[in-house]
Amino acid sequence: MTQPTSDPHAHGAEFATIHTLRAGPHDQAIEAEHAALGAMLLSPAVIPEITAILDPADYYRPAHETIHRAITTLHERDEPVDPITVAAYLAQTGDLNRIGGASYLHHLVQQVPTTSNGEYYAAIARDAADNRRLDATGMRLSQSARTGELTADATRAEALAALEAAEQRAWSEPTPLGEGGTLPSFPVNVLPCWMRDQVVALAEFTQTPPDMAATMGLAALSTTAGGRVHFQIRPGWVEQSNLYLVCAMPPASRKSDVFAPMTAPIYRIEEELAQQAKPAIIEAQTAKETAEAEVDALLAKARKGDPIDRQQLVAEASAARMLADEIHVPPTPRLTVSGDITPEPLTHLLATHRCLAALSPEGDLFDIIAGRYSTRPNLGVFLQAHKGERLQTDRITRDQPTIDRPALTIGVTPQPAVLHDLASAPGARDRGLLARFLYSLPPSNLGYRRIRTQPVPDSVSRTYDARLEAMVRTFTDLPDPVTIPLSAQADAVVERLQEEVEFKLRPDQSLSHVKDWAGKLVGATIRIAGLLHLADRISTGWGEPVNAECVERAAAIAEYYTAHALAVFDLIAADPATDDAVHILDWLRRPKQNGTHRTTVKRRDVVASLRRFRGRTDTIDPALSLLEEHGYLRADRPPSPGGRGRAATITFRVHPALKDPQNAP
Repeated sequence: MTQPTSDPHAHGAEFATIHTLRAGPHDQAIEAEHAALGAMLLSPAVIPEITAILDPADYYRPAHETIHRAITTLHERDEPVDPITVAAYLAQTGDLNRIGGASYLHHLVQQVPTTSNGEYYAAIARDAADNRRLDATGMRLSQSARTGELTADATRAEALAALEAAEQRAWSEPTPLGEGGTLPSFPVNVLPCWMRDQVVALAEFTQTPPDMAATMGLAALSTTAGGRVHFQIRPGWVEQSNLYLVCAMPPASRKSDVFAPMTAPIYRIEEELAQQAKPAIIEAQTAKETAEAEVDALLAKARKGDPIDRQQLVAEASAARMLADEIHVPPTPRLTVSGDITPEPLTHLLATHRCLAALSPEGDLFDIIAGRYSTRPNLGVFLQAHKGERLQTDRITRDQPTIDRPALTIGVTPQPAVLHDLASAPGARDRGLLARFLYSLPPSNLGYRRIRTQPVPDSVSRTYDARLEAMVRTFTDLPDPVTIPLSAQADAVVERLQEEVEFKLRPDQSLSHVKDWAGKLVGATIRIAGLLHLADRISTGWGEPVNAECVERAAAIAEYYTAHALAVFDLIAADPATDDAVHILDWLRRPKQNGTHRTTVKRRDVVASLRRFRGRTDTIDPALSLLEEHGYLRADRPPSPGGRGRAATITFRVHPALKDPQNAP
């Protein structure tokens, strides 16, 4: 057995020995360790790249492991990393002399040809560590086999496990497709308790993501108060309370089953208000028609009378006309419009009612916005009614006035494909329509739903209906819009949110490519905070200032919508190859019928297993190439036999991480 040898850079310390299992011709590994550590000491920018490949336990020399841990500790603290700071840290921990002193750190820096190759040095050191482990495992298994300590099956299993572990480490972390990854679930815990209970119970009963019920719940709150209550953050900065919300779900996702319970109180109260107003409308309409009939009678008499009487009759008709015009026939109360309304009728209705909501479990409204009935969609009303900008109605009828502070709420659950159509509408992105929506893109439960579930408890649904009805009746009865201020503490939270968003708008930051959407994020957060405030205190002083706690809760919801908005904008911008690659990736993550996972795959396997490629096999190669570029697949390309004919079918090795249960759908 090889005896321990002295480390030439250690000065009599216990780290100056090498473990017996590490003995052997390891000069290349030691040189790579020198270069990897020296690169990190010379350029801290490469530390994340090297540590992603090389673990502390991979080092041949224990002293190198100690230096690696010191470097990563300082880097995680955001402290400077260089030979001097690392030496100071090791002196504090008592390890400086044990690794060879400060001079050894400077020696490591001198061994670096170039820091740009840090990842390659780390890979060499890691491969050497894997070989040492395999060598040690082989020696141990060989000894166990000779002595009979392990059965043949146990020896084989342990050998395969060691090989699999080495294969796992040989792969780098794959690069996500787009900005993908698991999107967060809606933070239902920040909703008012009466809405939270309804959302959770309804999601369980319908076996749908709670995101859909929560988004429609916010749309319901916006319907009750949108445009009727405003929130003042600071002098000169006032936000309305209406929201544009979209929750994109595939077909057969039980959207109507969620939509109906979350919005039923609104439609019921709308019908009740219409019935209550009906007598007054009929009375006013009758009075007006009577007055107009009197005007017509006087005019008819004037046309037949002599000139002397005609002048008197015209004067009487004019007075009667003025009286008729003064009779106001109130419109039938409305809280909502249909989900397939076109811009012109919507403008007319907003001019009449000022505050309305377009709610629908389908995406017809988006189809219309995208130009179903027009090659050049009219976006003006949707842009103005979100911000509350002055709405001109001359194109509809000259009898309608210009409306100040119109407020439209939108709450729809279209299919994801509809978002592509909306994005392609002329001006939808450039004029800011896409930036006005809060997006939810939850995963579908299809294929994983439980069959028998408990219905929503009566007490939960009754409480939800009662609270929502109280909000509708309270705010629709307001003669004029009410402005509620934010408390000083809430304003401080808003200021913090503004600073955070402002930083994320910088180049290379997370929101830099969606500046149009992110620019409205803080305003949307305030609107959500205001709605939470009203929902919390509808019966206990809703006119008091909005507190900081409501803004913090709204910020959690805004963070959720931010993650989903980034996914939606990626979806809108994605090319077909990315979409195909995502489907192949989902298939690779799923185990086979025997419970095992695929370690290799051929092109024909994809065709046979995924129906989406039937009849369009030409689209497979771009998707497979994309997965290869992102590190999910590795292609073994054998040469054509004899250099002639068609090359053998390419076999792709599959990244071992895809069989991790946490990556399964």
